[in-house]
Amino acid sequence: MSQNLCVHNRDFGMTEALVRGFRTGFLKDSDYHHLTQCETLEDVKMNLAETDYDQFLADAPVVNPAVILEKATGKMVAEFKYLRAQAVEPLATFLDYITYEYMIDNVMLLLKGTLSGRDVGELIEQCHPLGLFRDSTMRSIPAFENSPKGYADLYQLVLVDTPVGPYFSQFLAESAERIGSASEVRHVLEEVELEIVKHSLMKLYLEDFAAFCQSIGGDTAEVMGEILNARADQRAINVTLNSFGTPLNEPQMRARERRRLYPSIGFLYPAGTHKLAEASDEQALGNAINWHPMYREIYSAHVNEGVDDRSIDDAFYEREVRMLELAFEGQMHFGIYYAFVKLKEQEVRNLVWISECIVQQQKDEINKFVPCFSKSAPWRS
Repeated sequence: MSQNLCVHNRDFGMTEALVRGFRTGFLKDSDYHHLTQCETLEDVKMNLAETDYDQFLADAPVVNPAVILEKATGKMVAEFKYLRAQAVEPLATFLDYITYEYMIDNVMLLLKGTLSGRDVGELIEQCHPLGLFRDSTMRSIPAFENSPKGYADLYQLVLVDTPVGPYFSQFLAESAERIGSASEVRHVLEEVELEIVKHSLMKLYLEDFAAFCQSIGGDTAEVMGEILNARADQRAINVTLNSFGTPLNEPQMRARERRRLYPSIGFLYPAGTHKLAEASDEQALGNAINWHPMYREIYSAHVNEGVDDRSIDDAFYEREVRMLELAFEGQMHFGIYYAFVKLKEQEVRNLVWISECIVQQQKDEINKFVPCFSKSAPWRS
């Protein structure tokens, strides 16, 4: 499946024009300036009415950060679904791959809620709208019976009947020598920490998505290769950092279990991830990635967090925004669709952060966000 530039505009010109039109709707520096000067969320609502968000809060009886998150996410999802409705292959499948990440998040949320006995309706409300299945499937996932038949049903519904089923099946196959009965499925789900399950599924997803992008070829393979490699490295570094002080950092677990969580793609793979697998503390982690200029700078944010109040997550967000913005500088590739979704997510995070600071009267913290397409961004100076 090679991307043919000769017919790109014929097949994908309309959707590319649409997403580039959506790009003009991102909040500008002046919009953020006005938002950070607001004293109440009603002021935020009024200022957003002057932007591309228009009257998206008009039907909200009350305005709070949770409502802003819901409505802003809903706007992004509506725009994405409109793009998906216009798409033809292979763009249609590419857009579907974007939603698989949210499907994994939703399934993990439902499974975690099931084990803690939370209300099904409450769990479904918390699911990301880009990763929703049919309502019957959503309600079946947390409603399986505590019996062999119940777990067999869970396997069929979650591991087979959803688009992300192959990732679950592969994970279970790798976690047990042989999945011979529903009780063994139950054992894996109960004994393995759900966070480890999620990391394993995301690893498989990133590897699969990267392979699909390479099969498309052209600039899509190059642009998405860079973005997905960076995401894979971020996951590997975060898995290592978060494992310190847990059983995953024990020598045998480092070599066996933690290593499995690292994607087999990325700028660090394979030499860097081999060093990460051997890292037993933060100093060893720093030594494992300091050879890469990008990660040397990012890790310094973690080391100096108490000094400049900038965390490693902030540094990763800044790096991601920079790469996603650069995707819009090229033409005739699919990376701009992925960039649009992820940059909109960042913009929603910014709105929620500003709203939370206003509600909690933490105006000193209000400017600690990463704007998208900002003319004052450090990498533009």
